[in-house]
Amino acid sequence: MIRILIADDQELLREGLAMVLEAQPDMEIVGHAGDGTAAVAAAARLDPDVILMDIRMPNLDGVEATRQITAARPAGQGPRIVVLTTFDLDEYVVSALQAGASGFLLKDAAPADIISAVRAVAAGNALLAPTVTRRLIDRVLARGEVAGLAPPAGLDELTGREREVMALVVDGLSNPEIAASLFLSEATVKTHVGRILAKLGVRDRVQLVILAYEHRLVPREPS
Repeated sequence: MIRILIADDQELLREGLAMVLEAQPDMEIVGHAGDGTAAVAAAARLDPDVILMDIRMPNLDGVEATRQITAARPAGQGPRIVVLTTFDLDEYVVSALQAGASGFLLKDAAPADIISAVRAVAAGNALLAPTVTRRLIDRVLARGEVAGLAPPAGLDELTGREREVMALVVDGLSNPEIAASLFLSEATVKTHVGRILAKLGVRDRVQLVILAYEHRLVPREPS
């Protein structure tokens, strides 16, 4: 059962999302929060698997709430956070991803897309549109200090094959696409990805992309 917390300052939206998700046999709404402060408290108290987090809320916005929730848990543990936004060009989306969110959803997404998104992040996958990925990478590359960062802990533990898989993940390939490219089974690719995340201490693919560009682990500029 996927345990879900919904954080949004609009009660009508919270109730609507709850109706859509609770109709699924594998989902349960464990709590609601009307602002970021309440979301942080509810996350600690209820320990949900997935949080749907509004970006713009009173008292504490979704970016800072995401940062506090992810900082409270070791890498790879704790709830997966999906930020909710009205527009995919929301200036806060990239900041939320850098803060630890696993992806984003538009508030007017179709019910089927919302359901699929929750299942995807609960399974450890990320939700990123290409436009947001590009802005995320551009913002990381624009920071002048990234070139001088020391290699991340765990990098030396990666095998040659894991480095190949990591490069393809950073390129945006899915597990089936990586499997086809490297002539591996999808199960083997999934195992490699899991080991890469564990060794580098990152929670999901989004954080792996950020880490890779922050530390210049990829030899080419993003296309």
